[in-house]
Amino acid sequence: MAKTKTTFYCQNCGSQSSKWIGNCPSCGEWNTYAEEIIQKESTKTNIPFQSASRENSRPKLIRDIEMTSGNRIDTKNQELNRVLGGGMVPGSLILIGGEPGIGKSTLMLQVALKMNTQKILYVTGEESSQQIKMRAERVKLSGDHLFVLTETSTQNIFHQIEQIAPDVLIIDSIQTLHTDYIESSAGSISQIRECASELQKYSKLTQTPVFLIGHITKDGQLAGPKILEHMVDTVLQFEGDRNHGYRILRSTKNRFGSTSE
Repeated sequence: MAKTKTTFYCQNCGSQSSKWIGNCPSCGEWNTYAEEIIQKESTKTNIPFQSASRENSRPKLIRDIEMTSGNRIDTKNQELNRVLGGGMVPGSLILIGGEPGIGKSTLMLQVALKMNTQKILYVTGEESSQQIKMRAERVKLSGDHLFVLTETSTQNIFHQIEQIAPDVLIIDSIQTLHTDYIESSAGSISQIRECASELQKYSKLTQTPVFLIGHITKDGQLAGPKILEHMVDTVLQFEGDRNHGYRILRSTKNRFGSTSE
């Protein structure tokens, strides 16, 4: 039987406490702490890339670390490449947020279809595979390199990743995912944090770039715990007026490039 522990999380900022608190000391909000049951780390035995963790965890002298020339991956989208600092860095975790209907999913699907030299897995928790195919036909793009998976369980997603071994992973969206290790609904603070943590481990250990599409709140902030923005390497904001054809993609955080694009 899996070992569990109970903790309390602020549903506004993600702060953790061993007991319920009326007023969050981090964000100042009232009555935002909720109890959540979490399986202990020792029970997490079915993540397929755990074996790679032991191989890659040895320390190296910085002078012995090899750098390959041209190690960025071309997204086949000139503007996205520019905002990312010249393309995707292997092992990077990229969060892209924007208002509902602004075109985040369409942008990522276009990028996925144009990157025909890479094997790409597009995971959607919001649409069916038929709806993704309809959008691909609308933008008049197709390819034999793109796999579409309709799934929200991270355990099932990692099982398919092990079978496909994609070069790039796209998650649409992080708020729809859930892990069996936490007994709360998808989209909760703890679910977002834990699912992002699992994807971060996968990205770093396998050197696979991962795009996370994220929702935003009514005040324009990325939905979920603030720690999500700290965990990822790059945060992109997709902005514009839905009544006009122009969109703005800007970087608010980029560990591998400028944030002035």
